[in-house]
Amino acid sequence: MKRVLVLAAAVLASSGAQAAGVGVRVGTTGLGGDIAFGVAPTLSARLGYSGGSVSHTTSTSTSSYDGDVKLSNLNALLDFHPLGPFRLTGGVIFNDNKYTATGRPNGAPGSFSAEVKSGNRAAPYLGIGYGNVAGMGINFYADLGVMFMGSPKATITPDCSGLTAGQCSTLQGQASAEQARLEDELKRFKAYPVLSIGLTIGF
Repeated sequence: MKRVLVLAAAVLASSGAQAAGVGVRVGTTGLGGDIAFGVAPTLSARLGYSGGSVSHTTSTSTSSYDGDVKLSNLNALLDFHPLGPFRLTGGVIFNDNKYTATGRPNGAPGSFSAEVKSGNRAAPYLGIGYGNVAGMGINFYADLGVMFMGSPKATITPDCSGLTAGQCSTLQGQASAEQARLEDELKRFKAYPVLSIGLTIGF
């Protein structure tokens, strides 16, 4: 991803764009940055990347999980500024966001590995914002919107190490039921909220 941003910066430098800038930001998609350039008086294009990892423990009615949320997002956006610094933003976010964890069924031996990934690797994005990354000088910018990731997909894999054949069979049944239960519960999480704030340097 870093190579993509470096390449984009080189393209901007060689394009002779009249307005361009870079920004650094933090938010619900992680820590990252943007490169932007003006394409029309009220329109600018923006390419950026954000990511990170955070530990997260959760539980369901039948199991508990201990793992990490891993964020990886490459965005290609268009910013439309009809009212000065206020803007409308749309585009696509290519993501590899996922939650990987070790799960343990309540009151039963054994464990299983769990992974939850977004349904759409290329997720449409719509939002509003403030500030122009391609604007001159040092400025504040913020984004508030929604990334349409689709219904997340869950994969539960049992680990039968040290278990008897009967215990392993029981664990496999629990893992299968837990995967179906998780995917049913995750159907309502088709949209991911995006909120970020940052600073820009324009030139």
